[in-house]
Amino acid sequence: MAAKVKAIPDGFHALTPYLTVRDAEAAMAFYRQAFGAVEVLRVPEPNGKRLMHAEVRIGDSVLMLGDTFPEFGGKNPEDLGGSAATVHLYCEDVDAVVAAATKAGATLTMPPAEMFWGDRYARLVDPFGHQWSIATHTRDLSEAEIAKGAALAFAQNPTGSS
Repeated sequence: MAAKVKAIPDGFHALTPYLTVRDAEAAMAFYRQAFGAVEVLRVPEPNGKRLMHAEVRIGDSVLMLGDTFPEFGGKNPEDLGGSAATVHLYCEDVDAVVAAATKAGATLTMPPAEMFWGDRYARLVDPFGHQWSIATHTRDLSEAEIAKGAALAFAQNPTGSS
């Protein structure tokens, strides 16, 4: 009798981001340099020109990605004029990750700062148009402390930085 297949494969979480990019090979190289990604899988299209699917591991999570296939309705952030979604990455040292990502070609949109919810937090856009928030958790706060901090931060600065 065959073994039961796991509904969520080993090494995955229930929720896994999937990014469509204009150049999956270049994106994988960027994620390797910027975030320490390790390649897990690549599935090229039969002619070998584009990647239909690829997986990299960043920390304890898998990020899936693939080239844009407009002939199947695929679009990337550049086709859409930006992205409404953000990939959030928790890490040990937000400043070091932001430095590596910007050195690798990311555009910093919000430098690292201590935030009212207890994270040191930054935002950037990767060279493929995807938004990333990068954070290191620095303080455990109650909901009441976060609400108080939010009220103060938004009264002083509508961006919410503290």
